[in-house]
Amino acid sequence: MLYPLKFEPILKDKIWGGTKLQKLFNKPAKSERIGESWELSGYKEDKSVVTNGFLAGNDIEELIEVYMGELVGDEVFDKFGLSFPLLFKLIDANDDLSIQVHPNDEVGAERHDACGKTEMWYVLDAEPGAELIIGFSKDTSREEYIEAVEKGKVENLLQKVSVKKGDVFFIPAGLVHSIGKGVVVAEIQQTSDLTYRIYDYKRTDEHGKERELHIEQALDVINFNAIKEPKTQYKDELNKVVKLVESDYFITNIIRFNQEIIRSYASLDSFVVYICAEGSFCIEYDGETTAVAKGETALIPAIIDQVKLIPAKESTILEVYVP
Repeated sequence: MLYPLKFEPILKDKIWGGTKLQKLFNKPAKSERIGESWELSGYKEDKSVVTNGFLAGNDIEELIEVYMGELVGDEVFDKFGLSFPLLFKLIDANDDLSIQVHPNDEVGAERHDACGKTEMWYVLDAEPGAELIIGFSKDTSREEYIEAVEKGKVENLLQKVSVKKGDVFFIPAGLVHSIGKGVVVAEIQQTSDLTYRIYDYKRTDEHGKERELHIEQALDVINFNAIKEPKTQYKDELNKVVKLVESDYFITNIIRFNQEIIRSYASLDSFVVYICAEGSFCIEYDGETTAVAKGETALIPAIIDQVKLIPAKESTILEVYVP
């Protein structure tokens, strides 16, 4: 019988990474520049492995192969097969990330035989004065953009947004963006690693080489219109389920709670993923409990109709599923 599943994080060393994933969430990293913890992934070789219960040691693709729609939902399985459709990460920007854009499904399929990349960020931690780049500050022509790129002044066209813990940003394919120094986010995205880098501050790697830019590829992908409301507005309510993002690829809710909550998923034909953003809680199902600490992720198989969530103290979780 399937049950709530937890997974071993996959840690990624990055040129811009730091140590906050270890400090804030006890990630087992030895490097001092861990930029990403892939919490739940079915991407290529980076397939998450179960750590709890009798399925421990099996990876997500093996589970889908055996349990199919019982694990991910019948419609999800029919559409994606053995591919797990979403990728969940924690990101520590100890330095500014490159300014980048992601292609949509159509371009991804045409150029890379892959899906595109729409994503969202939930800010888990932010140093005073920290910023994100979200789109253009004014409607910009293709010609203006090309000239700015050639002069190394593309930053001047972009919108910088001050951030704090709890802020939410939806990043559809085509939106230019970057995470600034001092920001830690939970990222929910399509299972894709397609990134077009358009500016990288002339940084060099350990061999003295600048990272590759994708100026030409990005041109046909970028949304040059100004983004007037870069931050997703939501009502912060205690012991309520509040919707943050609804897209074609995922729906994300936030639950801030200090008392038991029962979540019923009988009408939902999808797996559900919880990311614990603050505090800790237990998932009670079929007489068993699964503890989830701050920074941990758990998957509720699609066959499970109802769970009880029990917070140890006031806690905040993100709840994600496929529409």
